[in-house]
Amino acid sequence: MSPRLRPIPAEPARRRFCGALLAAGALLCTRPALADLARIRQNGTLKVAVYKGLPPFSAVAGSQYAGIDVALARALASELGLQVSLLPFDADDDMADDLRSMVWRGHYLGYGPADVMLHVPVDRAFMRANDQALIFAPYYRETFVLVRDRERVPDVRGLEDLAGQATGAAAGSAGANALLSGAGGALRDRVKIYPEADDALRALFAGDIAAAMVTRAQYESALKTANQSASRFATADIASPLLPPRGWAIGMAIKAGDRALAESLENALEALRRKGELARIFASHGVTLQEP
Repeated sequence: MSPRLRPIPAEPARRRFCGALLAAGALLCTRPALADLARIRQNGTLKVAVYKGLPPFSAVAGSQYAGIDVALARALASELGLQVSLLPFDADDDMADDLRSMVWRGHYLGYGPADVMLHVPVDRAFMRANDQALIFAPYYRETFVLVRDRERVPDVRGLEDLAGQATGAAAGSAGANALLSGAGGALRDRVKIYPEADDALRALFAGDIAAAMVTRAQYESALKTANQSASRFATADIASPLLPPRGWAIGMAIKAGDRALAESLENALEALRRKGELARIFASHGVTLQEP
């Protein structure tokens, strides 16, 4: 008679089974999730976050979005062999919130994050404060300039030279703050604040004001759109404690950790720069490419 096999007690067996499951789960957790670049290539689409109201970089034109960043998003996707899907979004009060909503977490209303966000300042202090996003690949250097009507303001070396002249800027902009505080506040009574930079520039072109403080890209783009003669106007770099002395570089951001995606986007941008396509994108909107 063969000896009876002793049954395994139920509780130790259950413990061993659960232990095996936990070990398998731990093994799975150590494997990286499908990397962003692999997932993007599998889907065939690059999701790009762009600001909703930031002309000439991104704004509604008819029923579509257009602008430098929109064209750049399409060019980057094409260079990577992908389709593009735009995720236009409204700017929050703090750009760190924009990064959270569009780059590494997603918006509380349920959209986002995108694969990449454009028009992000490439600044060391800002990058350190937002380490959940990887900010890289600067593609333009933006600056504020004072645009003046040569007939009304023949020359200007500092904001004090605008005394007695009507000037304008966009509400909430660094340019508006610089004018309002310039020359010890002596310009304040003649500063006109407009909803957008384009409104201030239209007032300048119409002769309603003598000068406007806007970004170089805003001025150059508006000049092209309005078909104005550049000879009537001149730009000047004006020093102000409220304006970055050398402007600021703008680039792109992705969720921190996926170096492969960053390298692919960086290579795509460099290819566009090398082929002259980046400069052509800016030129098509009337803007001179300022290298970062």
